[in-house]
Amino acid sequence: MTSEQLNATFSALADPTRRAILARLASGEASVQELAQPFDMSLPAISKHLKVLERAGLIARGREAQWRPCRLQATPLKEASDWIEQYRRFWEESFDRLDDYLHELQGKPKPEKQPPHSPKKEKRHGRNDKNRT
Repeated sequence: MTSEQLNATFSALADPTRRAILARLASGEASVQELAQPFDMSLPAISKHLKVLERAGLIARGREAQWRPCRLQATPLKEASDWIEQYRRFWEESFDRLDDYLHELQGKPKPEKQPPHSPKKEKRHGRNDKNRT
């Protein structure tokens, strides 16, 4: 992803109206009229928001007779998410180092680290359950 594309994506996402429009389009195509319904603004104002989203590559507009449906283009969102992911890992590693340092200062042994995203096993109650009535 180019820096210019990333800037356009984040700029488009900076506005709550545009984020709401994208959320609506995540459930399927919609016309400008349908997208405008929940907002207290004119159709030209909604159209300006749609142009920003379109320039950022976040939506595409089709043409079916007089109807111009808008649909979500999620690729720029994925690319922005990937970019942000780098910084999540940075913070997690920083917090892990801080945790290690605090344990060292307190003279406590470090707890065993769990693998990331490991689901905890739930106790299953089967036929041999002692609490059964």
